[in-house]
Amino acid sequence: MLKGILAMAASTIVAGAASGQSAKDIRGPSPLVAVENEAPPRLVVDPPLPEQLAMGWVFIQYRTENMRIVPVFGPGALDVSPRIGHIHVTVDDAPWHWADASGETLVLVGLPPGPHKVLIALADPTHKVITSQAVSFVVPDPQSRDGQ
Repeated sequence: MLKGILAMAASTIVAGAASGQSAKDIRGPSPLVAVENEAPPRLVVDPPLPEQLAMGWVFIQYRTENMRIVPVFGPGALDVSPRIGHIHVTVDDAPWHWADASGETLVLVGLPPGPHKVLIALADPTHKVITSQAVSFVVPDPQSRDGQ
């Protein structure tokens, strides 16, 4: 039995090495170790998920590089390494926005049918915008969704 367990453990190690990608390759550097000479933050925003948009719901996925999204704010957080921040979300050029630090998919419901624009801005802990990206889309008319 011990030989079987050892053989299984060895095959797991070999299979892990065979995949060629470490946890660091997939997840990036550890958030527990300071990063020297950090690359600039980058924001990647996808268009709304088409299946949900067809139902009138707007689900927008995004990701960041070289900045973790966490609910930590204030000038003292500017010195945290690896870098941290949050996003600001503005819908249809409204004069106001909201801050989101969840790092999760943005979900917007209740938008009227027609064209819309969502601006997603990557901000530091003091709310200074670093970079931003807009996504435009059309919420379909519910009558056309019902085939009428």
